[in-house]
Amino acid sequence: MSDVNKPPSNLLDIVIVGAGISGINAAYRIQTELPSATYSILEARGHIGGTWDLFRYPGFRSDSDLYTFGFAWRPWAEQQHIADGKSIQKYICDSAALYGIDQRVQFHHRLISANWSSDQQAWTLTVDKGGEKVNFHARFVILGTGYYDYDEALSSAIPGIENFKGITVHPQFWPEDLNYEGKRIIIIGSGSTAVTLLPSLAETASHVTMLQRSPSYVVARPAVDPFAQWAQSLFSAWFAHRITRLKFLVLGFLFIKFCALFPLAARNVLKKATSKELPRNVPHNPHFEPRYNPWEQRLCLCPDGDFFKAMREGKASVVTDTINTVAETGVQLASGKHLDTDIIVTATGLKLKIAGGARISVDGVPINVGDQFLWRNAMLQDVPNMATMIGYTNASWTLGADATAILICRLLKSMADHQFTAAVPRLDENMRMESVPALNLTSTYVVRGIREIPRTGDKAPWRPRSSYFFDLWDAKFGNLMHGLQFEKVST
Repeated sequence: MSDVNKPPSNLLDIVIVGAGISGINAAYRIQTELPSATYSILEARGHIGGTWDLFRYPGFRSDSDLYTFGFAWRPWAEQQHIADGKSIQKYICDSAALYGIDQRVQFHHRLISANWSSDQQAWTLTVDKGGEKVNFHARFVILGTGYYDYDEALSSAIPGIENFKGITVHPQFWPEDLNYEGKRIIIIGSGSTAVTLLPSLAETASHVTMLQRSPSYVVARPAVDPFAQWAQSLFSAWFAHRITRLKFLVLGFLFIKFCALFPLAARNVLKKATSKELPRNVPHNPHFEPRYNPWEQRLCLCPDGDFFKAMREGKASVVTDTINTVAETGVQLASGKHLDTDIIVTATGLKLKIAGGARISVDGVPINVGDQFLWRNAMLQDVPNMATMIGYTNASWTLGADATAILICRLLKSMADHQFTAAVPRLDENMRMESVPALNLTSTYVVRGIREIPRTGDKAPWRPRSSYFFDLWDAKFGNLMHGLQFEKVST
């Protein structure tokens, strides 16, 4: 055997990139389903948690219920099902420590590039280890890096922002020492980040204004679910969690289908609920009358209606208008109105990015992730032995990531049984397939960054995610051969 074909001596079975919720979940599935597999987790930052360790802005919290966002294998035990970021990060860390997964994490290891060698049937990962370049080798790579850029926020053209003499801050890079007590604050944006920030800032700020070009759907939900409390009072903790999780899964699925089939009725339901929460002097239209139908963009949740409570108490307000220019002391609107402020928060969205920006190549040939189709929302077309974790846009992210982890573990078992060394998603040359966005949202940050995300199609097994129930069944029982080409190469 030539040296070129020899596998590296330090070859791992699996390398997971990212120690966020997707990476930790994948590690648990590997330990459980493939106990003899050797694996390591590469984490660019210094802590476990991913998103939940990165963001530090006031009020940072989940926009999904924790009964479905949490791990299926370790129930969320807290009362609040819409939880703050610190609680979620602690939950992920505790879960990793409980199963020894934290011992597999190598911190400050940032993936720079990954190249697949057909001769060696292995990946070579070039990693920045605190300024030093080192190589890792693996038979299979799982990307649990999320879908956005940790280092750069989405740029937004705000005319005249350079003229502002006050403080300008983006939520993704919130200064820990920022003192906003008694300050006037304008939040530019209308998504979940803006809706989360407003009530938290309003607690000590002089006044908070959410300035939006167009509104979003804002939905008030109890921070503590009454059904969960009832279940916990009657049943064991394990069974209470199972039926509560099932309740959220089923009702969430039915509501999304309701919105898709009856959009006008869904609009009316949300309008009625929102109108009940608004102060009498704040009209529903134009401030809470979106141009799009429910779930064409994510709904914004506010626990116990804290967003609306801040408005009713006069601590916050919403202005729907466009920015003419930013002046030294505030924002001049197209309507002629001027908003004075001390601080401007640009909550304008995330910049999409897969694999943390790492370069991916096969036998030295670069792969443009945005040009590739996704096989079962898990593997990139023409890229051997690599999975990427992409969750749901209309449900908890973890559900999709877990379906992918279960599918990949099943695939690896099958490959071992048949002594396959590689699995490569391939498009049938005779298949006529239309491209469909993998993230089915019309949000600005998704539309602007769509070329950074792998594509999906209108035919199986390349279709986008539809529902957790279907994806979970497909992960456990679907035909693994459909759309995959297997290789058996002696190394």
